[in-house]
Amino acid sequence: MKKYITKLILASGLLMITQSCEAQKVVVNREVETTSDGKMLLGTQTVSQFEKAPYDSWYKQGKEEYQINAEAIEGLKKQKFKTYAITVFLGTWCEDSHRDFPRFMKIVEATGFPEDKLTIITVNRKKESPDGEEAQLNIQRVPTFIVSRYGKEIGRIIEFPTSGYLEKDLLEILKKDDSSIKDIFK
Repeated sequence: MKKYITKLILASGLLMITQSCEAQKVVVNREVETTSDGKMLLGTQTVSQFEKAPYDSWYKQGKEEYQINAEAIEGLKKQKFKTYAITVFLGTWCEDSHRDFPRFMKIVEATGFPEDKLTIITVNRKKESPDGEEAQLNIQRVPTFIVSRYGKEIGRIIEFPTSGYLEKDLLEILKKDDSSIKDIFK
Protein backbone atom coordinates (compact mmCIF):
# COMPACT_ATOMS: atom_id res chain seq x y z
CA MET A 1 0.00 0.00 0.00
CA LYS A 2 2.85 2.43 0.85
CA LYS A 3 4.45 1.83 -2.55
CA TYR A 4 1.14 2.57 -4.27
CA ILE A 5 0.67 5.84 -2.34
CA THR A 6 4.28 6.88 -2.99
CA LYS A 7 3.86 6.24 -6.74
CA LEU A 8 0.59 8.17 -6.72
CA ILE A 9 2.19 11.15 -4.96
CA LEU A 10 5.16 11.11 -7.36
CA ALA A 11 2.89 10.88 -10.39
CA SER A 12 0.68 13.76 -9.22
CA GLY A 13 3.78 15.84 -8.43
CA LEU A 14 5.17 15.19 -11.90
CA LEU A 15 1.83 16.13 -13.44
CA MET A 16 1.80 19.42 -11.49
CA ILE A 17 5.35 20.24 -12.60
CA THR A 18 4.48 19.46 -16.22
CA GLN A 19 1.36 21.65 -16.05
CA SER A 20 3.23 24.56 -14.46
CA CYS A 21 5.88 24.40 -17.18
CA GLU A 22 3.20 24.36 -19.86
CA ALA A 23 1.57 27.45 -18.36
CA GLN A 24 4.77 29.41 -18.96
CA LYS A 25 4.87 28.96 -22.75
CA VAL A 26 5.26 32.25 -24.58
CA VAL A 27 3.60 32.74 -27.93
CA VAL A 28 6.04 34.48 -30.27
CA ASN A 29 5.23 36.55 -33.36
CA ARG A 30 1.53 36.96 -32.67
CA GLU A 31 -0.31 39.14 -35.16
CA VAL A 32 -3.89 40.30 -34.67
CA GLU A 33 -6.41 42.02 -36.90
CA THR A 34 -8.34 44.94 -35.46
CA THR A 35 -11.24 46.87 -36.96
CA SER A 36 -9.73 50.28 -36.16
CA ASP A 37 -6.01 49.68 -36.81
CA GLY A 38 -5.92 46.70 -39.17
CA LYS A 39 -3.03 44.30 -38.59
CA MET A 40 -0.83 44.78 -35.54
CA LEU A 41 1.80 42.75 -33.76
CA LEU A 42 1.03 41.84 -30.17
CA GLY A 43 3.34 40.30 -27.58
CA THR A 44 6.86 38.91 -27.89
CA GLN A 45 8.31 39.36 -31.40
CA THR A 46 11.37 38.48 -33.42
CA VAL A 47 13.08 41.07 -35.61
CA SER A 48 12.02 39.18 -38.75
CA GLN A 49 8.36 40.15 -38.13
CA PHE A 50 9.18 43.79 -38.86
CA GLU A 51 10.61 42.83 -42.23
CA LYS A 52 7.17 41.59 -43.36
CA ALA A 53 4.24 43.60 -44.71
CA PRO A 54 2.68 45.85 -43.52
CA TYR A 55 5.41 46.70 -40.97
CA ASP A 56 8.31 46.57 -43.43
CA SER A 57 7.39 49.87 -45.06
CA TRP A 58 8.14 52.01 -42.00
CA TYR A 59 10.75 49.65 -40.55
CA LYS A 60 13.03 49.39 -43.58
CA GLN A 61 12.68 53.05 -44.50
CA GLY A 62 13.43 54.16 -40.93
CA LYS A 63 16.60 52.04 -40.79
CA GLU A 64 17.83 53.18 -44.20
CA GLU A 65 17.28 56.89 -43.57
CA TYR A 66 18.76 57.10 -40.08
CA GLN A 67 22.31 58.43 -39.85
CA ILE A 68 23.87 56.94 -36.75
CA ASN A 69 26.27 58.95 -34.62
CA ALA A 70 29.58 57.13 -35.20
CA GLU A 71 31.18 58.59 -32.06
CA ALA A 72 28.36 57.30 -29.85
CA ILE A 73 28.51 53.88 -31.55
CA GLU A 74 32.24 53.63 -30.75
CA GLY A 75 31.47 54.71 -27.18
CA LEU A 76 28.86 51.95 -26.87
CA LYS A 77 31.39 49.40 -28.07
CA LYS A 78 33.96 50.64 -25.52
CA GLN A 79 31.35 50.42 -22.73
CA LYS A 80 30.78 46.75 -23.61
CA PHE A 81 27.22 47.31 -24.85
CA LYS A 82 27.02 43.61 -25.80
CA THR A 83 27.15 42.58 -22.14
CA TYR A 84 23.78 44.21 -21.37
CA ALA A 85 20.24 43.04 -22.07
CA ILE A 86 17.59 45.24 -23.64
CA THR A 87 13.82 44.98 -23.57
CA VAL A 88 11.89 47.11 -26.05
CA PHE A 89 8.20 47.89 -25.76
CA LEU A 90 6.58 49.37 -28.86
CA GLY A 91 3.33 49.62 -30.74
CA THR A 92 3.15 48.85 -34.45
CA TRP A 93 0.36 51.45 -34.55
CA CYS A 94 2.54 54.15 -32.90
CA GLU A 95 4.37 56.85 -34.90
CA ASP A 96 7.06 57.28 -32.22
CA SER A 97 7.73 53.53 -32.41
CA HIS A 98 7.85 53.77 -36.22
CA ARG A 99 10.55 56.43 -35.83
CA ASP A 100 12.71 55.03 -33.04
CA PHE A 101 12.51 51.24 -33.28
CA PRO A 102 14.13 51.07 -36.76
CA ARG A 103 16.79 53.51 -35.56
CA PHE A 104 17.43 51.33 -32.53
CA MET A 105 17.78 48.25 -34.72
CA LYS A 106 20.34 50.07 -36.88
CA ILE A 107 22.30 50.78 -33.66
CA VAL A 108 22.00 47.11 -32.68
CA GLU A 109 23.45 46.08 -36.04
CA ALA A 110 26.23 48.70 -35.95
CA THR A 111 27.39 47.57 -32.50
CA GLY A 112 27.01 43.84 -33.11
CA PHE A 113 24.58 43.59 -30.20
CA PRO A 114 23.47 39.95 -29.86
CA GLU A 115 19.84 39.26 -30.76
CA ASP A 116 19.53 36.74 -27.92
CA LYS A 117 19.95 39.62 -25.43
CA LEU A 118 17.15 41.59 -27.06
CA THR A 119 13.49 41.17 -26.10
CA ILE A 120 10.89 42.89 -28.26
CA ILE A 121 7.36 43.20 -26.90
CA THR A 122 4.58 44.85 -28.88
CA VAL A 123 1.51 46.29 -27.18
CA ASN A 124 -1.99 47.37 -28.18
CA ARG A 125 -3.30 50.94 -27.98
CA LYS A 126 -3.99 50.49 -24.26
CA LYS A 127 -0.26 49.62 -23.90
CA GLU A 128 -1.09 46.03 -22.95
CA SER A 129 0.63 42.82 -24.00
CA PRO A 130 -0.91 39.33 -23.81
CA ASP A 131 1.44 38.21 -21.02
CA GLY A 132 1.28 41.42 -18.96
CA GLU A 133 4.98 42.32 -19.02
CA GLU A 134 4.09 46.01 -19.37
CA ALA A 135 2.41 45.99 -15.94
CA GLN A 136 5.40 44.34 -14.28
CA LEU A 137 7.75 46.96 -15.75
CA ASN A 138 5.43 49.98 -15.43
CA ILE A 139 5.23 50.79 -19.15
CA GLN A 140 3.19 53.94 -19.68
CA ARG A 141 4.46 55.12 -23.09
CA VAL A 142 5.96 53.57 -26.17
CA PRO A 143 8.52 53.07 -27.36
CA THR A 144 10.33 52.27 -24.12
CA PHE A 145 13.86 50.84 -24.19
CA ILE A 146 14.95 49.19 -20.92
CA VAL A 147 18.64 48.47 -20.38
CA SER A 148 19.49 45.76 -17.82
CA ARG A 149 22.58 44.06 -16.50
CA TYR A 150 22.56 40.86 -14.45
CA GLY A 151 18.76 41.04 -14.32
CA LYS A 152 18.71 44.54 -12.83
CA GLU A 153 17.38 47.56 -14.71
CA ILE A 154 20.00 50.29 -15.01
CA GLY A 155 18.13 52.76 -17.19
CA ARG A 156 15.42 53.37 -19.74
CA ILE A 157 14.57 55.63 -22.64
CA ILE A 158 10.88 56.50 -22.72
CA GLU A 159 9.08 57.66 -25.88
CA PHE A 160 11.98 59.63 -27.35
CA PRO A 161 15.69 60.14 -26.60
CA THR A 162 16.39 63.29 -24.60
CA SER A 163 19.58 64.01 -26.57
CA GLY A 164 17.82 63.46 -29.90
CA TYR A 165 19.90 60.31 -30.52
CA LEU A 166 19.11 56.89 -29.10
CA GLU A 167 22.75 55.87 -29.25
CA LYS A 168 23.81 58.91 -27.19
CA ASP A 169 21.15 58.23 -24.54
CA LEU A 170 22.15 54.55 -24.44
CA LEU A 171 25.78 55.55 -23.97
CA GLU A 172 24.85 57.83 -21.06
CA ILE A 173 22.98 54.96 -19.39
CA LEU A 174 26.03 52.69 -19.76
CA LYS A 175 28.39 55.37 -18.47
CA LYS A 176 26.24 55.85 -15.36
CA ASP A 177 26.25 52.10 -14.78
CA ASP A 178 30.03 51.97 -15.28
CA SER A 179 30.62 54.76 -12.77
CA SER A 180 28.34 53.11 -10.20
CA ILE A 181 30.29 49.85 -10.57
CA LYS A 182 33.57 51.72 -10.07
CA ASP A 183 32.13 53.36 -6.92
CA ILE A 184 31.46 49.92 -5.45
CA PHE A 185 35.14 48.95 -5.75
CA LYS A 186 36.59 52.18 -4.29
